[in-house]
Amino acid sequence: MKIAFVGKGGSGKTTLSSLFIRHLVANEAPVLAVDADINQHLGTALGLDETEAAALPAMGAHLPLIKEYLRGSNPRIPSAETMIKTTPPGEGSRLLRVCEDNPVYEACARPVHLDDGDIRLMATGPFTESDLGVACYHSKVGAVELCLNHLVDGPDEYVVVDMTAGSDSFASGMFTRFDMTFLVAEPTRKGVSVYRQYKEYARDFGVTLRVVGNKVQGMEDVGFLREEIGDDLLVTVGHSDWVRSMEKGRPARFELLEAENRMALQSLQNAAEDSYRHRDWERYTRQMVHFHLKNAESWGNAKTGADLAAQVDPGFVLGEGLGAVQPA
Repeated sequence: MKIAFVGKGGSGKTTLSSLFIRHLVANEAPVLAVDADINQHLGTALGLDETEAAALPAMGAHLPLIKEYLRGSNPRIPSAETMIKTTPPGEGSRLLRVCEDNPVYEACARPVHLDDGDIRLMATGPFTESDLGVACYHSKVGAVELCLNHLVDGPDEYVVVDMTAGSDSFASGMFTRFDMTFLVAEPTRKGVSVYRQYKEYARDFGVTLRVVGNKVQGMEDVGFLREEIGDDLLVTVGHSDWVRSMEKGRPARFELLEAENRMALQSLQNAAEDSYRHRDWERYTRQMVHFHLKNAESWGNAKTGADLAAQVDPGFVLGEGLGAVQPA
């Protein structure tokens, strides 16, 4: 399952995504974690020190390799240079799976050792000095979008993406790539306004959205969120001494996380598992093609000098029943 964590900056979405990842690993689920935020903090939230986090390879720096691998023998894509972030897979494309080894993971993913097992972590990468003043961050997360377009995942494995803050997630079609989107909201007018904005943007795309109330200090905060958010509010999370220690770089073993917070994380996993029943690969593929055609017309055709609409394979539907990945 593909899971996104979104929310305004400072809401605690990175902390909650890291807790959810730890919880999944404790429940023996395979996890591929992706830091797609403009501020790269997921690695440190998962226990890496600053040096280790800074050493994570940037997916954007490996975009030529990613494109060359994913295009495979797809006859509609004559060269990697004609691929853009929205290029959909077709007959002959190579697909990614959570539990496999491939050149993309070898170049872009690194293992992270948690108390209860290991995960793979990928990161878009921060701005470099050469990017400052000239680069758009959304071009960097294009590598994430391209990988998600080519990723086939099953019901018992997880891809958890810590998204960029606020409504920036809607600068691409990546917000439609998930089975479940958890929006982390504080019990404030601003926190609620980000929820309303996200829900409105996502309304026409069938996005499954549930809200996690964070930094809740009492029943008054819970009541405020329930009144403003209604049935979309899944669960609330309050103060955690375990998280405070983690943020200082001295976490206890994850099994010592407060019981109420472990229960909240289980509620997230239950909701994610329930969403899987509604997975619609045809709609997923149709939305992928929709955003590709929009990007092709807007800028892609001019940039590549090619008619990128020709990359669409009209008979192809991404799905778990597809054959094994082609060899490199």
